Amino acid sequence: MKLQLKRPLAFFDLETTGTNIGADRIVEISVIKLHPDGTDEACTWRVHPGIPIPLESSLVHGIYDEHIQSEKQFKELGKEIADFIQESDLAGYNSNKFDIPMLMEEFLRAGVDFDLDNRHFVDVQNIFHQMEQRTLKAAYQFYCQKEIINAHSAEADTRATMEVLLAQLEKYADVEWEDKKGNRSKPVVGDVEALHKFTNLSRPVDFAGRMVYNEDGEELINFGKHKGKRVEDVLNVEPSYYSWMMQGDFPLYTKRKLEEIYKRWNAKKAAERHQNRAQQTPATEGQQQSRPAFQNNAPKSSPNVNQGNQQYNKPFKKKEEPAKPVDDDMLAQLAMKFKKG
Repeated sequence: MKLQLKRPLAFFDLETTGTNIGADRIVEISVIKLHPDGTDEACTWRVHPGIPIPLESSLVHGIYDEHIQSEKQFKELGKEIADFIQESDLAGYNSNKFDIPMLMEEFLRAGVDFDLDNRHFVDVQNIFHQMEQRTLKAAYQFYCQKEIINAHSAEADTRATMEVLLAQLEKYADVEWEDKKGNRSKPVVGDVEALHKFTNLSRPVDFAGRMVYNEDGEELINFGKHKGKRVEDVLNVEPSYYSWMMQGDFPLYTKRKLEEIYKRWNAKKAAERHQNRAQQTPATEGQQQSRPAFQNNAPKSSPNVNQGNQQYNKPFKKKEEPAKPVDDDMLAQLAMKFKKG
């Protein structure tokens, strides 16, 4: 069936620093514009995001900080990109939830006028999910060619789940699968440990996905302002983040795993402090041994100084003189003073 177009349809994909639409940035955008006459033109831009690219993101798309150091930022490229897709409808894979919102955030930050009104959006992933539904009922029909009797009762759904797994082991016994790095393997095998690894590709620490493991088995924050950072690094620079999470509206299991990390981190810090003290103590003792003993030859007290201070601190008293005897002059003076007028 031929695709009928009235105007160009721009298929596009983004590589970014992460999945947080408000905080992360584009590092690469590729567009293939399919014209109504069947011809197409492609254009790809590498973009300097203005922020470091987290290692976890670089491992997915292969773009590292050194690859974009000489590239322009989106504010310099935005007008050119907008002009290229200006008259087009948009298409992508999971584009409605991620690529289009991310692209619009960049346009708005760059002050580029790009209007989404009156455009059509084709999300290829949604076609896939709608036509190949990912429900247990659909899986049971696809793998076992059966209908679930008493669907949504616990026992019927549980038995159907078991039968689906057994059927998957048969169907994918020798089927190769390729991961995002191009590594090929046959992951669906009759081994529970292998199935565990394959069904937990995001490597969550806490099931809710608030923390995930990196390639080295280290726990990373998977949300918010510290997304992509090691939990221990966050505790080093912002210890109060632990209290915030423990008091916040997070699942109890998330808090339990965070507490385990915190205790391990705290034990490390205590061991480091103990080691530092142990290293400093011998040097201190050596300094004390090499320092000459101080001999105090001064008298225990300085009586002359203290007595001097006491003399200066005494209140002033007028020197007393002996009383003079009363004579005729004194009587005359008294008579004149009290003489009645």
